[in-house]
Amino acid sequence: MTFSDIFKSNFLANVTSVTVLDMLLALVLSFGIGLFIYLIYKKTYAGVMYSSSFGVTLIGMTMVSTFVILAVTSNVVLSLGMVGALSIVRFRTAIKEPLDIVFLFWAIAAGIVLAAGMIPLAVIGSVIIGVILLVFANRKSHVNPYIVVLQCDSQSSEKTATEFLKSHTSRLNVKSKSVQKDAIELNLEIRLKDQNTDFMNEVTEISGVRSAVLVSYNGDYMG
Repeated sequence: MTFSDIFKSNFLANVTSVTVLDMLLALVLSFGIGLFIYLIYKKTYAGVMYSSSFGVTLIGMTMVSTFVILAVTSNVVLSLGMVGALSIVRFRTAIKEPLDIVFLFWAIAAGIVLAAGMIPLAVIGSVIIGVILLVFANRKSHVNPYIVVLQCDSQSSEKTATEFLKSHTSRLNVKSKSVQKDAIELNLEIRLKDQNTDFMNEVTEISGVRSAVLVSYNGDYMG
């Protein structure tokens, strides 16, 4: 066996293992599904600051997963090396929103399924997942939670302000309490009876109440 025979059997055979048409079709479809995932992410995002770079990452991750699986399925030896190479990769970026994990796995799974040749499963499955996320992620609660940050001078003013808030809200829970000398800070979760927040103006008129802040939040309290 000459050197050219070794080169031909180990390199050129891998080049033709996946046709150019299959490559283009898989990458075009992965781009389309990745773009669909990006649009769903943009529609369902409910965080504080929207990150366009994360949306672009979803498109790129779908396409990267596709051509990686195409390479793995074309060569068994390459698949073992690919597993070893990817096992040492570590990502340190923090996931701020729990729903972002769903989009990451969705992009990876869509790329894998496309590269495996299961095009109907990738397309139909992505459409179903997208519709479900649109329905449930954009579903608004009838009673939105709020956080009240209350600063008082004494325990008596704290009690008076708390009782006042209870009478003007449908629900009140103490989330945290910070006590210093001549200073008490309360974080209270409340549910409004209606969308009227005028009662917050009256809280600051209570003797001993320094300030009162009303903040809307999504229900994920980090204590």
